[in-house]
Amino acid sequence: MKKFVLLLAIITMVSCEPEKKVDYALISGKIENTTAKKLTVHSQLNWGNKKEITLSEDGSFADTLALGTDLYVLRENNNMSELYLPNGSELNITYDSKKKDSTAQITGSNNAVNNYILQKGKLASDLMGDQKEMFSKNEADFKEHVLKIKVGEEDLINNTDGISEDFKTKELKNIKYNYLSFLKNYKSYHGYYTKNREFEPSEGFLSDLEGLDIENESDFLFSQSYRMLVGSELRDKSNDLVKKDSTIARDIAYLKTITGLKSQKIKNNLLYADAQYGITYTEDLEDYYSIYSKNSTDEVNNAKIDAEYKKIMSLSKGNPSPKFTDFENNAGGTKSLDDLKGKYVYIDVWATWCGPCIAEIPSLKKVEKEFHDKNIEFVSISIDTEKDYEKWKKMIVDRELGGLQLMADNNWDSKFIQDYGIKGIPRFILIDPQGNIVSANAPRPSDKKLVETLNDLNL
Repeated sequence: MKKFVLLLAIITMVSCEPEKKVDYALISGKIENTTAKKLTVHSQLNWGNKKEITLSEDGSFADTLALGTDLYVLRENNNMSELYLPNGSELNITYDSKKKDSTAQITGSNNAVNNYILQKGKLASDLMGDQKEMFSKNEADFKEHVLKIKVGEEDLINNTDGISEDFKTKELKNIKYNYLSFLKNYKSYHGYYTKNREFEPSEGFLSDLEGLDIENESDFLFSQSYRMLVGSELRDKSNDLVKKDSTIARDIAYLKTITGLKSQKIKNNLLYADAQYGITYTEDLEDYYSIYSKNSTDEVNNAKIDAEYKKIMSLSKGNPSPKFTDFENNAGGTKSLDDLKGKYVYIDVWATWCGPCIAEIPSLKKVEKEFHDKNIEFVSISIDTEKDYEKWKKMIVDRELGGLQLMADNNWDSKFIQDYGIKGIPRFILIDPQGNIVSANAPRPSDKKLVETLNDLNL
């Protein structure tokens, strides 16, 4: 609390000098019954821009935020809270971690807006109901369902007092974009839930999206749903580019499509949003980095991507691999990368909560069986947190996982994970018998290229 009072005093002094613009907001609060040691606050404008806040023993916290946005998402374990915090404002949030929805209370300089956001989340969840059930509906019933969500949210914002007309105008557009996002997602979600991957919506189903302006900067800064629609439209255009020229990789095609935008602000955001993760996965690093660096004018973002580029270059084929040391071995004891010298090492970085990771297990088992008598060690490194330790042990038994099953020493923050710049899983790495990198981003087990790669090594 003393920390928050001090922060409040600072902002008060600054506000007495009108010539100085406050470039941060204040956030404080208390979360009861939480097992978390820290909170993560993400910028809604770009999820990769985030700040971690340490919790006191009693669950209280206080800090400043300056992530270049008015809209944030506060994450505590699996609890997520959307927050409106323009620079110069302050907010206090309290809740019980075990029953957040019924105990959350928000006060501060934008109390009306933040409580509207809180109520909107509850309303949307109630109106949406079961996601599978909603997206499994036929087109007419689905549209009727999402229109009810749209109307319910519009009624809520229009009947909430204390909210500025500027925010209300932007929010009404955001609600419309959310409705359009539902329509845009219907094809993929309906196909998934009904197990009909060939499903195509009828002609005219997406007529409401016709004429969508994808370069409205104000809407882009405010609305996550609008940003999703813009990204989706650009993905569609890049897919058309790939169909015309199959020699262009999908990630390169997407970057090239972004560069055609007139709005530099939107262009910068989309380039960085893709590059902060995409640059670690691309198979054409030089082309990818060249397109990004020639078209982004955001110096802060560019410095981050430049650092990632240099890190990736250090992970080129033939360079010494980063090492892990004394990772817990499910079979007993510990294991280090140096223990495996003399063999090729294929590493699967995964976690029990990762759906795509689990989906690779059957293919991994097949590859392990095919190369079981060859000079290669298959190593799975879990980045599960401490709370999922027993789940990890159980999954190894239940799914009869083979190879070396290791647990990273500090989940995402393990030095080995950080040194490889891993930001998404599953991730696969191939190392030679001398401990040098063959591929820092090796083919996954379900990709036929993996078997081809291993056969070429004459194991």
